[in-house]
Amino acid sequence: MTETKSTGGRVVGIRSEGYRTAEMAHVGWVRLAVSNLARSVEFYSRVIGLNVSESTAKFARLTAQNDPRMLIELVEEPGLKPLNQPRLGLFHVAILLPSRENLSAFVKHASGLGVRLSAGDHIYSEAIYLNDPDGMGVEVYADRPREGWPVAERAVNGETVLEYAADTLALRFNDLPPAGKWQGAPKGTQIGHVHLSVGELVSAAKFYHHGLGLDVMTWNYPGALFVSAGGYHHRVGLNTWSAGAPSAGPLDPRLLYWTLVLPNKSEVERAEKSMRLTGFEAVEATEKSPGIAFRDPWGTVVVLATEGTLG
Repeated sequence: MTETKSTGGRVVGIRSEGYRTAEMAHVGWVRLAVSNLARSVEFYSRVIGLNVSESTAKFARLTAQNDPRMLIELVEEPGLKPLNQPRLGLFHVAILLPSRENLSAFVKHASGLGVRLSAGDHIYSEAIYLNDPDGMGVEVYADRPREGWPVAERAVNGETVLEYAADTLALRFNDLPPAGKWQGAPKGTQIGHVHLSVGELVSAAKFYHHGLGLDVMTWNYPGALFVSAGGYHHRVGLNTWSAGAPSAGPLDPRLLYWTLVLPNKSEVERAEKSMRLTGFEAVEATEKSPGIAFRDPWGTVVVLATEGTLG
């Protein structure tokens, strides 16, 4: 059962003993390989409500309405077939709406389109889940006010530490605010987090916690870790629910990379140094990579970038 306590000004989460990423670090945008660009564009624009800001025959860049920040870049790769079994790599891309009112409007909109949905109440957030045309997971969610996020006391190395007590309950749709008219993903919509499937959590913690310097915010959720910066509940979810499955490969629709946005070049250099000291070498992401890239043990690429380098 979820416990709710006041933090009393105490820090939530386990901080890295070495490098710790900047408080302002957040997910910037994601690049996805898809099998049919036109079909994916129609889904992300008509169903999710994103705006096509730029497109060619091979790629499309998507933003929220009236917002120049790119959230998703879709790249068509010939020969890909929709996913029909689990793969390590992307579990879902999570699109954070500015308010619960927006989420309520999205639910009404998506339900009216007859889209197959599932839902969950995580106490700190309420979420809708669906799959894109290639079978890649998409979460659309809204946060509850931070002062109400549940915490629990845990004993870690002889000390009492607070963690966000994540849960998955049935979403009570009737408790959502009255739904206004959905006019697409509103300005201020962002990629709140990426959730990844990994083979095991020790190596995942080495990469994302010790290397990238993200705080571990939740570690008692079965088979998962949730890591973040700036006290947010999670910027990266890591789960082992598909352990034993192969990593997404060149014939699979997949996450090509996601960007971790840092406040300045100095912070990028600090993060790069930490990754190298932790035993990870930089890799070549793609010809359009906006920064320094590292690949986790299951093939997921994160690009360290600053806000000004984003498309």
